[in-house]
Amino acid sequence: MRRQHRVAPRVAALLAGTALLAGCGTGGGLKSTGPAPAAIGPARLWPELPPASAAPYDYGEGETAHIPGITVPGGDVRRLDPVAVVQAGLKAHPDRSSGTDELPAAAVRRINACRTAPDDCPVLAPYYRDLTGDGRDELVLAIKLADRQLSVRVYMPEPSGLTRIMSTSDAVISVELAGRDLIMRAPSAITGYEYRTAWSWDSRQRAMLPTQDGILRMTPQPEPGRRQPPGTRPSVRPGEPPSAAPTASPPTALPTAAPTAAPSAAVSAERR
Repeated sequence: MRRQHRVAPRVAALLAGTALLAGCGTGGGLKSTGPAPAAIGPARLWPELPPASAAPYDYGEGETAHIPGITVPGGDVRRLDPVAVVQAGLKAHPDRSSGTDELPAAAVRRINACRTAPDDCPVLAPYYRDLTGDGRDELVLAIKLADRQLSVRVYMPEPSGLTRIMSTSDAVISVELAGRDLIMRAPSAITGYEYRTAWSWDSRQRAMLPTQDGILRMTPQPEPGRRQPPGTRPSVRPGEPPSAAPTASPPTALPTAAPTAAPSAAVSAERR
């Protein structure tokens, strides 16, 4: 009976509070949106199969290399010669022997001849962006290869010199910088689709890793001279500048135009 006497005053107080709230009206109250769908957890298929112990192929992820003979004055990669960096990188030893950073012999010959034959130099103009979040820009370089493929590399300045934190090759539609991500778009064997891989800095691995990799449907581009339907053009407020593009400082006598890769089913199939 003592327990009932203690509970009764609390119940009476709650009922009184409910009556007061009801007298305040129902404006602005919570409204139900209907029953929530039941959560369905992942179901593991074929659990009796043993897990894989090794990757089926080497994508070049997590591979880094110290570039010998290159110092970074003041930690400013803008003061470096892109051709000298690539030439020195030919002598660099990756931290693991995957072989993914090896360039074709023809590309190596053209790189070594950049000083004497600048018009045939495959090293493109550099770009700069802080991809690691340490407040200093990284150096983003690309090397043109045969069959409209591109070898993309990212270099990080360190007190010990220069470290290559990303290196991959692919037949690309475009290469983009978005925030602290480097995004590569590659053609797919499926018409109307493309591969998109976002490389992001991983502080634990101290390398750029392909954190997002998928196949997406391409957005149809309007025909030249054809008027776009209302609402399809990006809106820019008056007096507001467009989004800033990454800054580039083209080296002397180097090609500045980025290659345009045509869709190649064979290359895409091999890529995956």
